[in-house]
Amino acid sequence: MTAPIRVLVCDDQVLIRTGLVTIIGAQPDMEVVGECGDGRTAVDLSGRLVPDVVVMDVRMPVLDGIEATRLLAGAGVRAPVKVLVVTTFNLDEYVYEALRAGASGFLLKDAPTAQLLHGIRTVASGAALLDPGVTRQLVGRYAARVRPTGGSPDDTPLTPRELEVLRLIADGLSNREIAGALVISQETVKTFVSRILAKLALRDRVQAVVYAYRHGLVA
Repeated sequence: MTAPIRVLVCDDQVLIRTGLVTIIGAQPDMEVVGECGDGRTAVDLSGRLVPDVVVMDVRMPVLDGIEATRLLAGAGVRAPVKVLVVTTFNLDEYVYEALRAGASGFLLKDAPTAQLLHGIRTVASGAALLDPGVTRQLVGRYAARVRPTGGSPDDTPLTPRELEVLRLIADGLSNREIAGALVISQETVKTFVSRILAKLALRDRVQAVVYAYRHGLVA
């Protein structure tokens, strides 16, 4: 049998945290190995409990979810932990910063239970998770604030076709949707995605979205 996904839940609101723990713990393929109410404790517990996924809130006392994510999954972390940010729509600028800090994805707190569980499984598998319905609005709203001055799409090493694929990724499209839009196979899309990540030295699709907005590749 496959070992259950080890999950650490971090949210400073007790009712929400208890609900998450109950939902996640009821799944036969998941195990809640710990829970806490601030980012500092999340970092400490991660070091001791070695979870597969940390479900992370953003605004918390002591150390917020952004800084905690950076310590757990940011650049230079020797053994990065997969972080799934779960937040409210009103905190979208914080989510953008969390993605930059190394989070593997995000969901909104009003997402259906099935979507939350799918998100945990997706992130645990090593894939990235973006909520397609809000990706463009969420990330795009704050792109101008962080986009480097004078940046140009011409600065990227990608081919025109790879740029096209990257823009569709930034729009929140799945591989299947990209394949349909470009009239190519899903395997070809996967090849393009792998090539894009390799050329840009990015870890996953989340970082690809951030890159696209920061470099002015998406209006």
